[in-house]
Amino acid sequence: MNTVYLGLGANIGSKRHNLIGAVSLITERVGCVLALSCFYETKPWGFGSSEDFLNMAVKAETELSPPELLAETQQIERDLGRTGKTVQAKYEDRIIDIDILLYDDLIMNAPNLVIPHPLLHLREFVLEPLKEIAPYAIHPVFQKPVKVLYEILMTPSYEY
Repeated sequence: MNTVYLGLGANIGSKRHNLIGAVSLITERVGCVLALSCFYETKPWGFGSSEDFLNMAVKAETELSPPELLAETQQIERDLGRTGKTVQAKYEDRIIDIDILLYDDLIMNAPNLVIPHPLLHLREFVLEPLKEIAPYAIHPVFQKPVKVLYEILMTPSYEY
């Protein structure tokens, strides 16, 4: 079994319902959910919107390979009503977004999938819920625990 950490977010529709629905489908299709963070209300990141996000993190065990996991999380997004994906960092409001943050200690850089998530260390809305459920999970590129990455992010003068 592989341990994966997923970041979930929603900023339109019934946000809590969308997140709970995503967790339910993750349990059915991905594997055993081991931990859930609280919901975190955050401002949109990378684009302007009048709708705040609800974000959370999920820890799960899966037998799926990284490409299979990506396909399944994208199918869950579609099944919950998401019609498009972010292209070339052009973000928009979304019913649900599921990102693969960490997959064991894997480092992967494929055209359609980068693990760990390439922006994980720059996003408070990802690190804060992830820190709640996995403060000592090690980022395989930076070789630092999530808790430390969060502290670094919150220290404006720090540079990688």
